[in-house]
Amino acid sequence: MNVGLVGVTGYSGSVLFELLLRHPQVDHINLYGHAQKVAQSLEEVLPQLRRRDNILPYDPADIMKNNQMVFFATSAGVTTKLAKPFLEANFPVIDLAGDYRLKSRDVYKHWYKKDAPEDQYLQQAHYGLTDFYSSKGEKYVANPGCYATSTILALAPLVQNHLIDPTSIVVDAKSGTSGAGKKLTEITHFSKTNENLQLYKVNQHQHIPEIVQQFQEWDENVPYIQFTTTLLPLTRGIMASCYAKAKDNVTEKEVRDAFVKTYSDDTFVNATEGVFPTLKQVVGTNFCDIGYQLNPVTHQIVIISVIDNLLKGAAGQAIQNFNQMFDYAPEAGLNLSPVLPI
Repeated sequence: MNVGLVGVTGYSGSVLFELLLRHPQVDHINLYGHAQKVAQSLEEVLPQLRRRDNILPYDPADIMKNNQMVFFATSAGVTTKLAKPFLEANFPVIDLAGDYRLKSRDVYKHWYKKDAPEDQYLQQAHYGLTDFYSSKGEKYVANPGCYATSTILALAPLVQNHLIDPTSIVVDAKSGTSGAGKKLTEITHFSKTNENLQLYKVNQHQHIPEIVQQFQEWDENVPYIQFTTTLLPLTRGIMASCYAKAKDNVTEKEVRDAFVKTYSDDTFVNATEGVFPTLKQVVGTNFCDIGYQLNPVTHQIVIISVIDNLLKGAAGQAIQNFNQMFDYAPEAGLNLSPVLPI
């Protein structure tokens, strides 16, 4: 099939392009720039890909005529302005930005500081958390955020099975610099990140309402989370260290059974009691590796979740949504190995 990709020049977009090139069901990829008027050579902007493809001017009619679906790998706020023709035509879209993840316009405006999509279109969008919701038959898929993916997967078995005090969730999440996108900022400058750790957006990160929204789908008693983000001096990867107070009389077996029941048949999530993962074991892959443990003295549960933010946290999960949407094999295009040595 032919697919369109809007936004190949960003980090997530370029990784998505590489995945699509290897996908057995993708015959051709048409590239589009959302802000350009004339065609541009991909080789000019991403010479490291060693490809001679052209990035075409953005034209919704042309995209729908020449493709069976389209990916948007654009910054927040772009699809709010550009997605309407596709929504009205019921044309398949997978959107890697945050524009359609939240169901409340007011919440979106508050956290993203941008105008929100129209309410009717927000309600049309499907939240593409692939390990819990299938995108089969959906037309507009909002691909989850990277921090949201790592955090939700870590805590889902406990929230879904009501094993924790819903007011006790604390998340200490750390990310490599590629999570901040390609545009240079003061905190991502080499002199700032090298041999340094920096907290940023403490309790203000735009993925917080996405996480809370999902937890409240499973347990309406979750009112908030304490969420801290730290920038790591490395390129790729997220480690979410999550903590929650177990309810009275909750046992190690109940915690173990919850994780086993949730993830025993999951292609891309591996959860192990008492064995805590490292970032390197997932960088370069679409896996989420989780380690968990109930402290018998404090009755706190610690859950460590690691993902590659550009794969399971973005482009890889987008391919999972693509595979679900069109009923392809779950692993199609995602037979990846970690970056060695580990």
